[in-house]
Amino acid sequence: MSDLTRTEHDNGVVTYRSPLLCDVGVPHGFTTRIGGLSRTPYASLNLASLVNDPDADANTNVAENFRRVRRVMGCERHIRVQVNQVHGCHVWKPPAEPVRPVDAPRADAVVSARPAQLLMVRVADCVPLLISSPDGRVVSAVHAGWRGVIAGVIGQAIDSVCSLSGENASRLMVAVGPCISVEHFEVGPEVVEVFEAEGLGDAVCERGDWVKPHIDLPAAVTEKLKRAGVDLDRTDISSQCTYANTTDFFSHRRDQGRTGRQAALIAVKKD
Repeated sequence: MSDLTRTEHDNGVVTYRSPLLCDVGVPHGFTTRIGGLSRTPYASLNLASLVNDPDADANTNVAENFRRVRRVMGCERHIRVQVNQVHGCHVWKPPAEPVRPVDAPRADAVVSARPAQLLMVRVADCVPLLISSPDGRVVSAVHAGWRGVIAGVIGQAIDSVCSLSGENASRLMVAVGPCISVEHFEVGPEVVEVFEAEGLGDAVCERGDWVKPHIDLPAAVTEKLKRAGVDLDRTDISSQCTYANTTDFFSHRRDQGRTGRQAALIAVKKD
């Protein structure tokens, strides 16, 4: 396992990338909040239109932010594919023709072998995962909050990539992006019970100076990857905490819900 690499691009955008996926030539990136047009509290590379907020970020800002991200990925002509995330385990295999965001299904993972598609999930503390077959010809983007981890979205996404590529899970490459760390992910007893019932009790942490238990979400994700048959030597995992790193990341919990969104994006390897 390796950490992700922080990259400052020539247009000001900052992303984190997986050495494994870079070596194969798979276009991908975990965005930060750096390098966009949006203003506080969405400054600056917000990639979500928060329509329920009276002071929501302008769509024109978000569109330009996406244009800048696509440029650094070399995916200017790709069709952006996204889902309406619901903290579940459904994996969507999109059709060749574009689907409007309003018509996108309720799902938390996307898998595709179509070269013209740029797969995306949005996060602001939850775990983003990017998955690729060994040849980079089948890819997936996954949104995994604690509910999605428990629901089994990671295993479902791994199975979908294996089914579409014909590969064994042990040969896939996985990049786990920045998310909230155990130090900042306080939970109630009902969440602890769910994790213990799922056999993820090792991800429940208690400390003398903590009022409530905390959940080690990256540890839970790692365990789910192991159960799905993934070789952890073929996995890159970020050491960054979205809550603690105020410079690089939006955080839903830290900013009490009024914040922007990062994205995890991936496309099939170019010919």
